[in-house]
Amino acid sequence: DGLGLVSYCLVIYYQNFKSYNAGMITALMNRVGDVMLLISITWMFNYGSWNYIYYLDILKNDLNMEIIGLLVMIAAMTKSAQIPFSSWLPAAMAAPTPVSALVHSSTLVTAGVYLLIRFNLILNENLCLFLLLIGVLTMFMAGLGANFEFDLKKIIALSTLSQLGLMMSILAIGSYKLAFFHLLTHAMFKALLFMCAGCMIHNLKDTQDIRFMGNLMMHMPLTCICFNISNLALCGMPFLAGFYSKDLILEYMSLGYVNILIYVLFFFSTGLTVSYSFRLCYYSITGDYNFFSFHSLNDNGWIMLKGMIFMLMFVIFSGSMLSWLIFPTPMMICLPLKMKMLTLLVCILGAWIGYELSKFNFNWISMSMNFYNYSYFWGSMWMLPYLSTYFINYYPLKMSYDLYKNFDQGWNEYLGSQGLYQNLKESSKFFQFIQNNNLKIYFMLTIFWLFTLMLFMML
Repeated sequence: DGLGLVSYCLVIYYQNFKSYNAGMITALMNRVGDVMLLISITWMFNYGSWNYIYYLDILKNDLNMEIIGLLVMIAAMTKSAQIPFSSWLPAAMAAPTPVSALVHSSTLVTAGVYLLIRFNLILNENLCLFLLLIGVLTMFMAGLGANFEFDLKKIIALSTLSQLGLMMSILAIGSYKLAFFHLLTHAMFKALLFMCAGCMIHNLKDTQDIRFMGNLMMHMPLTCICFNISNLALCGMPFLAGFYSKDLILEYMSLGYVNILIYVLFFFSTGLTVSYSFRLCYYSITGDYNFFSFHSLNDNGWIMLKGMIFMLMFVIFSGSMLSWLIFPTPMMICLPLKMKMLTLLVCILGAWIGYELSKFNFNWISMSMNFYNYSYFWGSMWMLPYLSTYFINYYPLKMSYDLYKNFDQGWNEYLGSQGLYQNLKESSKFFQFIQNNNLKIYFMLTIFWLFTLMLFMML
């Protein structure tokens, strides 16, 4: 996995313990997916060929083919950070922001989605239902976490996680073209979001906390315009890139026959997307300037602005162009007016919730310890980072260290090579001592036996 290796090397670019731990979590989680891919490749030897397309129609319901599909799906879940492998993506934000703009928005994290798009024929009904549940739960968890997060890069990372869950969900329903369409449009506006976030962080002297930002529109107008437009594309603003794919996905979900719980969670997670986007704009773009008053801000010159404005053109126009390319004929979706307006209603409610969440502070509304515990639980991705850190990394590494100290460097060494060497060494020293002191030993033995004989004769 060359991309995983490059990602690991880029995550540990800054030489500190936070980057090392993030790189270790990223590498170990992605190695799980690599192992699953290798097992699925070897399992295909049961059919004598890797060209599964030719024998898929006959053997789609075969047990071996189901196992291969499950292995490929687990590999895709690790690559695209789905539950329970979600914690490595926010941790990988320890990498430099240009790395995040490329690797953690459009290439590495979408590898799992692209893998399932290529292998979409292998997935049967049971695997698709399981994938749909995992994708919707990932959307819901990431949306909740982003609404209670204050780190700018982690908010964008959780936004990426939410959109990956959206792609997985629509892929599980069966529309892989829609998943690929959203993959392309998401890459446009998410890369622009990371570029704008990097400019803001650089201007604020590497401060990533959005509570220290505010009123950046007055100081960095061009950067904030790009940031706002990419945020609106993420929310699904009409005629931007995200609208063409996201609105079509929501209408396709309304058209399909899915569980009501899945349906409610899907639309609620879409509202959470709008919520954290408006919360992010509230903290960073509007309000009062909360950083040091003597520190001046400005747009970072034309070196960054050229790339950002170039990406902005794609954010505005790529949705319509790609929809003409990917779908040669328009999809006819006939829905009642209530379902058509449901998407707009969810977006308006999400914007209102984001505004209300933005006013939460520790002075008045969250004096209750219960609310603090709830916000901490939701903001920590349902404790997944702790579970993945302690139960996947810390405890196995500690057990392996104890085994290494007690067995490999302990009894094994004592009874094995080092112990045998030490015993032979001590024995040879003892025999060498006897060899070198033969005369003394014989003399002492003679005196001892003479003394014993004299005592015996006196008795």
